[in-house]
Amino acid sequence: MRTVLLLVFTGVCLPQDFTKLAIEKVAGGFTFTEGPVWSRDNYLLFSDPPENKIYRLTSEGKSVYREASNGANGNTFDTQGRLYSCESKSRRVTRTGKKGNIEVLADKYEGKRLNAPNDIVVRKDGNIYFTDPAFGAQADKRELDFYGIYHIPAKGQLELIAKTTGRPNGIALSPNGRILYVADSDDRLIRAFDVASNGKASNERVLIKGIDGPPDGIRTDEKGNIWVTCNNVAVYSADGVFINKIDFPEIPRNLTFGDNDFTTIYVTAMKSVYRVRLDVKGSVQY
Repeated sequence: MRTVLLLVFTGVCLPQDFTKLAIEKVAGGFTFTEGPVWSRDNYLLFSDPPENKIYRLTSEGKSVYREASNGANGNTFDTQGRLYSCESKSRRVTRTGKKGNIEVLADKYEGKRLNAPNDIVVRKDGNIYFTDPAFGAQADKRELDFYGIYHIPAKGQLELIAKTTGRPNGIALSPNGRILYVADSDDRLIRAFDVASNGKASNERVLIKGIDGPPDGIRTDEKGNIWVTCNNVAVYSADGVFINKIDFPEIPRNLTFGDNDFTTIYVTAMKSVYRVRLDVKGSVQY
C-alpha cells in the first residue's frame, strides 16, 4: 500500500523540487528495526537488536543475513565492501570481510569495556567513527563513567573524540568527509566537528537544537543537507536550518540512502522498514 504525503513548505529552499512523496512499507513484523545500510551488491541490510539478528532485504523479500549478531545496531560498509557493525550486547565494534571473517576493531578504552557501541561511519580513506552511549539495561553494566564519540584511524589505535553528558547516537559525515555530525538523543541536538586529512576531529560545536523528539540515525545528501530521524524524518541544511520533514506511520529510528542511484531513503521505523523515492542523491562514503 502506498501512502501519499504532502510536505509543508517552510519558506526555506528544499533540497530538491518536490511537494509530494510516496511512502511504501517494504517489510514488517520485526521487534525493533535499526542500522540500515545499502550494499553495492544491490540489497539492504538492517538490524533487529532485540532479536539478535541482521536481516537482508532484496526485491524478492527478506531473509536472515546473520544469526546471533550480538545485538548489532548500526552498520556500514567501506570502499572494499567490508561490513562494520556496532554490537551492543558484546560491547564491541567489528568488521566482517568479504569472505565472512570477523575482526574486532574496538571493545575497550583505557582498559575498560565500551558501553554499547551504537552507530558507525567509515570515511573513504578508512578512518572510522562511532558512538558509544548506553540505553536501558546497558547503563547498569557500564565500566566507563561517560558516553563517548570515538575515532579509529586508518592506521592507529582507538582514540576518544569527545565525552558527552547526553547520549550520542547517530553519526554521519559531510559529502567531502570534512565534517562529522553526531546526534545527541538526550539533549535533542546535533553536534558537528571539523575533520582533518589525518582523520582527527576538532572544533566541537552544536549545529542543530530543538529537534522534534530524540534524534537517532542521521545521514547527509549530496548537497550537504542533514537527514535526521526523530519523531519524523527532519531535513536540515548544512548550516543547521530546518528545511522540512516527512512523517511516517511509525516513529523512525534510522535511515540510509539506497538503490543503485542512491536516491531512495530506506527508513527503519520500530517494527517496519519503509522506502521513499527522492530527487536528491545520498552522500555515500563507500
